[in-house]
Amino acid sequence: MKNNSKRYVLNFLLIIGFTLLVLWFSLKDDYHNMIDQLTGVPWYWLIIILCWGLLYNCIIGWIYKTFGKKYKSEYSNTEALENAFIGTFFSGITPSATGGQFGQVYIMKKQGIKVSDAASLLWADFIVYQTTMMIYVTILFAFVFGDVYEKNAFFLLVFCGYLVNICVITALWTMALFPKAFVKLSQWGVLLLCRLHLIKNKEATLSAWTIQIEAFTNEIKRLKKDKHLILKTVFINVLRLTMLYSLPYVVCLAIGEPLPLSLLVTVIAMSSFVTMANTFIPIPGASGGTEWAFVAIFSGIIDSTLAKSVMILWRFSTYHFVMIVGGLVFVFAKRKYDKQKYIQEKEEPLCEEARRDVFCE
Repeated sequence: MKNNSKRYVLNFLLIIGFTLLVLWFSLKDDYHNMIDQLTGVPWYWLIIILCWGLLYNCIIGWIYKTFGKKYKSEYSNTEALENAFIGTFFSGITPSATGGQFGQVYIMKKQGIKVSDAASLLWADFIVYQTTMMIYVTILFAFVFGDVYEKNAFFLLVFCGYLVNICVITALWTMALFPKAFVKLSQWGVLLLCRLHLIKNKEATLSAWTIQIEAFTNEIKRLKKDKHLILKTVFINVLRLTMLYSLPYVVCLAIGEPLPLSLLVTVIAMSSFVTMANTFIPIPGASGGTEWAFVAIFSGIIDSTLAKSVMILWRFSTYHFVMIVGGLVFVFAKRKYDKQKYIQEKEEPLCEEARRDVFCE
């Protein structure tokens, strides 16, 4: 527990450090112009921008509510929203967003969902989201990549990130369609890593990996039987991605530098390219790299001063603000479920004593 706390503190310090470094680089050359742009944003636009990040997470909660009803019929909107914000919080404070699922499994167990069912729910969400995102981004690549590539050589890195994500989704579906072959291939991979002394316990690793593959393939089989659920969650994920990727367009409106409506699809595409570039940034929250990638990519269609101003508001809404909210949600949710457990444990002996009294009479 102490090690985890130290690791989270270190991650927080990394996030703060890289964020401050990026802010310094952003402001050092265009300080006065950027301050004028940011301070000129009306208060109601600031509320809209902040609510945009919250609403994006509410859509994620909608997805969890849709999947969660399979495992707990009375799964509430409040529980689904808790799950969404807590997942965002733990993903944001761990390298490559690796901690989100652990935080979500923990809170879903508190909500009355079995650990195995929680893992299945997260697998289902990951499969649908990852597949939908790559189809979505592929369509955007087909429409605008040729035009924007000519304006910015940085898109070579974006394309590499895109290829990595394509490999991930291909591996997932290969694992789903050919589980036995994938288990054999993974066994070969574990043996190789073991010989390189990168893995200590070969048997435990193979066993854990086999269990994960079985859980994944079982969830694929369940999803295939519920086409209505797939279509509904694909639609919600399209809405989720569109909302996330269109925020820079809204921020430009807020700053008073509106872009032509004809550039909306381009903005959505370029926002998705930032996500692809983040593939190579293992720092918690991809801090530093995300901001740099955003400015580098968007400088192809807007001037760099405006790109930096948009980045600051976009990043605060989609990352820092929802991280703060997610942390608060986790603290209050943990306190709530711990209190419920305490009351339940306190009442159980009384109920048992009452039963004994009735039996004796």
